Amino acid sequence: MPEEDAIRLENLKPAPGSRKSRKRVGRGRSSGHGKTSGRGQKGQKARDKVRLGSEGGQMPLFRRVPKLGGFKPLSKKYYEIVNVSELSGFDSGSVVDPEALREAGLIKGKHSVKILGDGEVSKVLVVRAHAFSRSAKEKIEASGGRTEVI
Repeated sequence: MPEEDAIRLENLKPAPGSRKSRKRVGRGRSSGHGKTSGRGQKGQKARDKVRLGSEGGQMPLFRRVPKLGGFKPLSKKYYEIVNVSELSGFDSGSVVDPEALREAGLIKGKHSVKILGDGEVSKVLVVRAHAFSRSAKEKIEASGGRTEVI
């Protein structure tokens, strides 16, 4: 003989207060949602649906704000840029690599380093970087230095 309190499929019911009956609007004054059906008096919202984001005659926010431009390709290489003129702070004969540039405050992020040819370099330096512009390479080698691609 099965027990009365046993959990069985036919005995399951929701917890008290967890289920709520839906609001039946426009079904008489005594329901509390009769006459204007909770829409108040007159006006656009009482008569018809108002489109999401509508601001009356004002230009809506989603049209005032410009669209996001494009996307960032996953395969693009990003470089920290250093000009040869900025290398003059290093001692002659020293090795300039990304760690040395970071310590000197010339680069901040963790991207690859590219040396560009803006300015002049008068010291003999060994420069190690991920990329060099043609003019930067020529200027470093013309001053007696060496370039090494990492």
